[in-house]
Amino acid sequence: MPRLSKLSTGVMTGVAVGAIAVLTAGTASAATATYQAGPATYSCTFPAIPAQNVAVTAQFNGPDTIPVNGTTTPTNVSGTATITALVHALLTAAGYDGIRGTADVPITVDNGSLSPSDASGLQIPEQIYPAGGPITVNIAQTSTSSIPTYTAPASPGTVTFGLDTALSAQLEFHKASDGSWTPWTMQCTAASGTSFSPSGTIS
Repeated sequence: MPRLSKLSTGVMTGVAVGAIAVLTAGTASAATATYQAGPATYSCTFPAIPAQNVAVTAQFNGPDTIPVNGTTTPTNVSGTATITALVHALLTAAGYDGIRGTADVPITVDNGSLSPSDASGLQIPEQIYPAGGPITVNIAQTSTSSIPTYTAPASPGTVTFGLDTALSAQLEFHKASDGSWTPWTMQCTAASGTSFSPSGTIS
């Protein structure tokens, strides 16, 4: 191949590589982050006993960076609700030894918007408690859960997700004496919301 032809080929190859580098700069996929909140103290209602404090945690997976005007739907939404040994003893004295149902968890954002504003239909698997001690109830997203989609604003910045001050759950409590289930709508309130960490980046 003549020298000039080789030189032209080299220049064109360099231009092509440079163009590809420019076009692909900044298009790398955002890393997946785990956003976590709590434990936060909520006062929750129970059958047959006064309202009691429950320690609530929550988490979900999502991108650490969200493009402006972009949307994302969290995955692996889950959490826990833990009652103390004293509350366990009160429930046992009232004749209850198990639980099952679903939870509805409103989520807040300080930038952008959510639609809908809550994660609903989160599953609380049936659980018969062992005797004595604190109880941790698991809460998890399933295929039938409704998970909100987040839409970022038009300007770069950050977004902090949060648990709202009011949570609810459609539960059934297991009656130890006859194996029946008692329906119960649990209402939980907190003095203030609890933020998820870390904050997300909008760019």
